[in-house]
Amino acid sequence: MSSNLVKGTAILTIGLFLSKALGLLYVIPFYAIVGKESIGLYQYAYIPYNIALSLAISGAPLAFSKYTAKYNALGDYATGRKLMKSGMVAMALTGIVSFLILYFMAEPIAHMVRKDDEQIFTIDEIASVIRWVSFALIVVPIMSLVRGFLQGYQKFEPTSVSQLVEQIVRIIFVLAGAFIVVNFLHESPRTAVSFAVFAAFIGALASLFVLYLYWKKYKPEFDHLLANSPPADNVSFRNMYKELFAYIFPFILVGVINPLYQFVDMVTFNEAMVSIGLAKVSDIYLSMLNFLTHKIVMIPVMVATGFSMALIPVITSYYAKQNQKGIVRSLDQTYQIMLFLTVPMVIGLIVLSNEFYLFLYEKDEMGAAVLAYYAPVAILFGLYTVTASILQGIDRHKWIVFTSLLGLLLKLALNIPLIKLFETNGAILATAIGYTVAVGTNIVIITKTLQYRSQMVVRRLILIGILNAIMLAAVLLTLKVLNLFGGADNKIQALLYIFVCAAVGAGVYGYLSLKIGLAQKLFGARLKRLTSKFGL
Repeated sequence: MSSNLVKGTAILTIGLFLSKALGLLYVIPFYAIVGKESIGLYQYAYIPYNIALSLAISGAPLAFSKYTAKYNALGDYATGRKLMKSGMVAMALTGIVSFLILYFMAEPIAHMVRKDDEQIFTIDEIASVIRWVSFALIVVPIMSLVRGFLQGYQKFEPTSVSQLVEQIVRIIFVLAGAFIVVNFLHESPRTAVSFAVFAAFIGALASLFVLYLYWKKYKPEFDHLLANSPPADNVSFRNMYKELFAYIFPFILVGVINPLYQFVDMVTFNEAMVSIGLAKVSDIYLSMLNFLTHKIVMIPVMVATGFSMALIPVITSYYAKQNQKGIVRSLDQTYQIMLFLTVPMVIGLIVLSNEFYLFLYEKDEMGAAVLAYYAPVAILFGLYTVTASILQGIDRHKWIVFTSLLGLLLKLALNIPLIKLFETNGAILATAIGYTVAVGTNIVIITKTLQYRSQMVVRRLILIGILNAIMLAAVLLTLKVLNLFGGADNKIQALLYIFVCAAVGAGVYGYLSLKIGLAQKLFGARLKRLTSKFGL
C-alpha cells in the first residue's frame, strides 16, 4: 500500500508539474501573437476557466476518491459503483447547470469588470470570451467524478495523463487557432482571443476521452472485484451524497481558493482604478497581475503542492495511530523542505524580475515591478496549501472552510481601499493579508490539535534564512557584474542572465547546504551517502 502511495503521489506530482509548466510556457508564443493589450481580454475568460479547472484537478477528484477508497477498503466495491452510476447523472446535470449559469451571467460579470468608457475592452468583448469558455463547464464535473473514482482504486496514472493531454490539446488549439485567425484570416487579435478561449472545451473533451479509454482498460478488473463484493451497503442516495459533500466542500475550497482571490481582483480592480483616474491602464495592469505575473509566481507553489499531496495520508496514518513522534517528524520535515526549496526560488524571481519578464513577455518596467512585489506571496500560497492539507489529514475540515473563507472575506473587504492607496500593489497586499490570516490560523489549530512544538524547526528556519541571505548577496554581485556589460535588452540576453545568476545562486546555496549537513538532514540517507563520496 505504501509503495502504491509513493508511486501514486509521484505520478500525480509529475503530471501536475508538467501540466503547470506547459500552462506557463504556452503564454510566451500566445503573448507574441495577440500582444500586450489583447492578452488582457484572455484573462477575463481565464479566471472562470481556472476555477473550473481547479475543481477538476484538485478538489472534487480527491473527495470522490476518498469516498470510493473508504468503501473499497471494507471490501464493499458495490457502493463505489453505486456512486459512479448515480454520480454520472448528477455530474452531467451539474455541468449543464454550471454552463447555463456562467453563459447567462457573462454580461452581468462584464458589467462588473468594466467601469469606464476609457477602458480598453467593451462589455460585448468581455461577455463574449466568458461565454466561449463556459462550454468547458459541461465536461468538467464528469471529468472530476471519473478521475476520483479511478484514484479510489489507486489508479493515479489516468488523472496524470488526462491532465497532460488536456493541456497539450488546449495549447495546440489556442496557439494554432490564434495564429490562423491573426495571420491567415487577418482578423484582430481580440477575435483570436475569443477563438482561443474555446480551447478549454476542446481540451476538456480530449481529457474525458483519455479517461474513457482508461475506464475501458480497467473495467474488467473492476467488474471482477464487483462480482466478488457483497451487495452495496444500505446507504440511501441522500446519505451517500451528504457524506460525499462533507468531503467535497473542504477539498474543493482548498483547490479553488487561489482562483477565487483572482476573481475578487477581476470584479473589483477596475472599479478601484477608475476611481483614482487610471481607467486607461486598468485592463493592462489587471492582466499583468492576474495572468502574466501570476503564472510565474505559481512556479514555486508547485513544490508545495507536490508535498501536500503526499502529506494527507502520512499525517492521517500517524494521527490515527496516535504516533506523536511520527507527527512531529512529518511536520518538521514538511515545513523545512517546503521553505528550503521555495524561498530561494522566490528570491530569484524578485532579483531577476526584469529578466524574467523580458524573457517570457517583453521589456516592461511595470510588469517587472508587479512580479517583484508579487513573488513573496508565493511563500504564503505554498504554506496555505501545506497547512490546509495537514488539517485535511487530521479531519479538521470545518476549520479549513472557516480559515479559507475568513482570508477570502478579508481580501474582498480590503481590496478596493488598498488599490486606491497603492494601485496594483494594493491588490497584492490584500491577497497577502488574506493568506497570512488563513495560514496563521491554520498553524495555530495544527499546533493546538497535535500539541506540536519544535524549537529545532525554528533554529533550522533561521539557518535557511542565513543561507538565503548569502545566496542573495552572491546573486546580486553576479547581476551587478553582468550589468557592467550592459543590461539585458533582448530575450537571449535575459535568458543568459537568468541562467548565469541561477547557476551561481544554486551553486552557493547547494554547496553551503551540503557543507553544513542541512540538505542531508532534510533529504535523507541516500543524499548523505552520495555527498560523502565527494567529501561533503
